[in-house]
Amino acid sequence: MTPDEHVVLLDDEGNAIGTAPKAAVHGLDTPLHLAFSSYVFDGDGRVLLTRRASHKLTWPDVWTNSCCGHPLPGEPAHDAVLRRLAYELGLTVAGADLLLPRFSYRAVMDNGVVERELCPVYRVVVSGAAAPNPDEVGETRWMPWQEFAGGVLDDRLPISPWCREQVPYLDKLGADPLAWPVADPADLPPAAR
Repeated sequence: MTPDEHVVLLDDEGNAIGTAPKAAVHGLDTPLHLAFSSYVFDGDGRVLLTRRASHKLTWPDVWTNSCCGHPLPGEPAHDAVLRRLAYELGLTVAGADLLLPRFSYRAVMDNGVVERELCPVYRVVVSGAAAPNPDEVGETRWMPWQEFAGGVLDDRLPISPWCREQVPYLDKLGADPLAWPVADPADLPPAAR
């Protein structure tokens, strides 16, 4: 993160209403802002999980989905997914498939810090290996989707709160993550298009 990186602040309908420095937006009264989540799969349907770096402000050392982040002001969410996958995991990909265009959540850490995001969810399929950036990722591991989803759904796997809320929606899309239907980008919140 650069010191001047900004996130997009949103109203309840997903319209941009301003920006704020990323370093200052997460606190006890975090405003709704634009983000994304992505799930990286290999050709066998295994999902790439990441453990967040230990120095992260929110949920340090917590296992989560492949890559999350914030679109820059004026940047479409799809482009932000590709940018952050390259930065965090060293993955260069041609595209990302929109799955959940209007996913939103609010979570509170034990110390009171709040995360509050409108967070479209994407699928990415890769053939190469990840090269994690230690500034962002502490560890990675691949897991068969059904094993992972089952562990999250029955609370056997400790996972980030946003991922815990996303998995039930993704599970309803079908058993094979490579065959999940792609959502219409027109359903994205206006600020994410």
